[in-house]
Amino acid sequence: MDSALSDPHNGSAEAGGAANGTARPPSTPEGIALAYGSLLLMALLPIFFGALRSVRCARGKNASDMPETITSRDAARFPIIASCTLLGLYLFFKIFSQEYINLLLSMYFFVLGILALSHTISPFMNKFFPANFPNRQYQLLFTQGSGENKEEIINYEFDAKDLVCLGLSSIVGVWYLLRKVRSGALGAGARARVGTRLSPLLPPPQHWIANNLFGLAFSLNGVELLHLNNVSTGCILLGGLFIYDVFWVFGTNVMVTVAKSFEAPIKLVFPQDLLEKGLEADNFAMLGLGDIVIPGIFIALLLRFDISLKKNTHTYFYTSFAAYIFGLGLTIFIMHIFKHAQPALLYLVPACIGFPVLVALAKGEVTEMFSYEESNPKDPAAVTEGSKEGTETSASKGLEKKEK
Repeated sequence: MDSALSDPHNGSAEAGGAANGTARPPSTPEGIALAYGSLLLMALLPIFFGALRSVRCARGKNASDMPETITSRDAARFPIIASCTLLGLYLFFKIFSQEYINLLLSMYFFVLGILALSHTISPFMNKFFPANFPNRQYQLLFTQGSGENKEEIINYEFDAKDLVCLGLSSIVGVWYLLRKVRSGALGAGARARVGTRLSPLLPPPQHWIANNLFGLAFSLNGVELLHLNNVSTGCILLGGLFIYDVFWVFGTNVMVTVAKSFEAPIKLVFPQDLLEKGLEADNFAMLGLGDIVIPGIFIALLLRFDISLKKNTHTYFYTSFAAYIFGLGLTIFIMHIFKHAQPALLYLVPACIGFPVLVALAKGEVTEMFSYEESNPKDPAAVTEGSKEGTETSASKGLEKKEK
């Protein structure tokens, strides 16, 4: 997981390249402000809309849109799994050719990005289809075994409108892939000439707009479809990743090396020299998707908790949303002062947990907050319990009618 906020125009960039004549001209204050402001806005959009869509997702019955519920056990293991994955990628890049690894990753994210973008734009595009559009239903079903031992592996339902969205998303995917192939040789040459002097995180060779479209789609889908089962699980997950982020950014060079080598839409980027070079700008500030999705699923949980209180207010959602803005703004400020990439979760985790808890203390709702529980819709026990409740409800209604 890439989870650091980087400021490529400062620090070793200027010091390392000055003597060799390869240093980039310093970015203007306007360009820096535009880049940071754009990164902040791009981070807020998938959190806000992903949280809203997570409410509908939790209530939905479509098997293809069922959320993946994270339990406390999953949350405790996640930082360990993420660390092993990060270290594995680091060793891969050290042992094998970077070009071949990135080629495989490019094809993987090409397919994954198209699917994520299609799912993201589908609700928006549905408003533009005419009423007489021939919207046929389809189902992709893979099973293993037979008879009573038959088990579903994939059960995905979609329609003709989804296919149209998939086609539009494929255009962005092809654009992303063509730009990557076109500039691949240039990217390799630049790395050979410059090494690591310019920046701890070199700009991605593919076009940054296509990269951000995929990154935003990944983030929104993550916030929408990944659900924490309770607030305690969220605190465990954020606390574990807080330690993970600080260790791998400050304690080693592993995360920086992987982020520098990993050419995939796992981060949002925005050029600080956009005003000077336009769309061909190449001096990027970046924000890892982990700094969006991880706090985002916690903020989405608090929105669903707000709704469960049935008070027609979204106090905890707006509080945590404001806390995220404060935490990310503080990250940018600290990074700009010290001229060094920062682990954003170092500032986001205390803000996103601390602010809502303080509000709950002030309102006397701490017990309600930490006792709120969401069941896993994929859990057979939960489904059975829900069906029992439905049967009991219908039976009670029948008795009432007979009494009348």
